[in-house]
Amino acid sequence: MPATIRYLTHPQVLIEPNKDVRKWSLNQAGFDRVAALAARPGALIGTGRVISSPEIKALETAAPLARALGLELETRPRMHENDRSATGFLPPEEFETVADQFFAAPDDSARGWETANQAQRRIVTEIQTCLATPGDGDVLFVGHGAVGTLLFCALSRIGIDRRYDQGPGGGGNWFEFDLQHQRPLQGWQPMEALMNQG
Repeated sequence: MPATIRYLTHPQVLIEPNKDVRKWSLNQAGFDRVAALAARPGALIGTGRVISSPEIKALETAAPLARALGLELETRPRMHENDRSATGFLPPEEFETVADQFFAAPDDSARGWETANQAQRRIVTEIQTCLATPGDGDVLFVGHGAVGTLLFCALSRIGIDRRYDQGPGGGGNWFEFDLQHQRPLQGWQPMEALMNQG
């Protein structure tokens, strides 16, 4: 039975406006942060499973960590980021406006996006499905900021609110919860805080 479950978001990405966002890669800063964490496998000692979203940027985060831990990477299609394909790439300022709408009106579709309530049900169900499978050790989920925030809100038993997102900086943050109580044990922390634990 896993003692600790962690949800880690991918770090900084290379923004390519003409490419499907789901196929974006990490940028050099993102790769460097992942490499630094992978070089400290003691930071995630006790981890028995690494489970990732299928999006490229998440896989580029999860795969090096799984290798460093000597684990086979599991991929779960329904762990993807909130579906924003209706708009595709949006310039940063416009994106932030639509993201605010996404969180502020969870039942409504912002410009055709998957609603926040739909995305929350999806990520919570997928996490619970994974945790229902017996395993030894801790579990590391690797995913995305928006659905990570929705998961955090659900586990905290609070309404959906962007105030609880991972904040600025381009990602690469995590929180943890225990299997029994399934409540966050702390707020978002940078992945470097995991290195300090190791």
